[in-house]
Amino acid sequence: MDLFIYLFAALFSVLNPIGTVPIFVGLTQHDSQKERSRISLWTAINVGIILLVSYFIGQYVLTFFGISIDALRIAGGIVIVNSGFSLLSGKFNKKRGINKKIENEVQQRNDIALTPLAIPMLAGPGSISLLIAFYQEHHQMEEIIFSCLAILAIAVAIFVILKSAHYLARILGASGIVAISRIVGFIVISIGIQYIVSSIVNIIKGNLM
Repeated sequence: MDLFIYLFAALFSVLNPIGTVPIFVGLTQHDSQKERSRISLWTAINVGIILLVSYFIGQYVLTFFGISIDALRIAGGIVIVNSGFSLLSGKFNKKRGINKKIENEVQQRNDIALTPLAIPMLAGPGSISLLIAFYQEHHQMEEIIFSCLAILAIAVAIFVILKSAHYLARILGASGIVAISRIVGFIVISIGIQYIVSSIVNIIKGNLM
């Protein structure tokens, strides 16, 4: 259960579905409630699939390219820290690749559940690298089961948050969403720094032994 809570909290902080609420509201403001629910559902499904694939197959990608787990953790930590600073500075949406031109283009498409919502708004390099590194340390059957449950729980949370996005936007307001995003930003930065520090310590220990 501790593993479940840790991974759920880490993924929730890195994915930051609450920070996606303003973008979702802007992209679906002209859609019906039924269409918004459909987009919310498929966004959650897409994110869940991406995270599960990253969790199980990511290690083989590392082996193929000859990338060590410590190198991945450092790179992932840098990406995660960068996302955290973006949350604190209020530039998170811009960092995720959503600008006015792209927003206007996706509003003309029939479906935005895969891109830009699932990728890159939610499942980005930070969450993918986090899961790959997590599998390297927790690959016992019981740990895998709880990790998969945490990923599925994240997908459910994303669905609930996006489905309620227009309601949350009215309740929290712009300032409330910004405040929550900045609090989450501190958590994200801490997770990224912890990844970098632990990897550097492992590298130093490996060279000394």
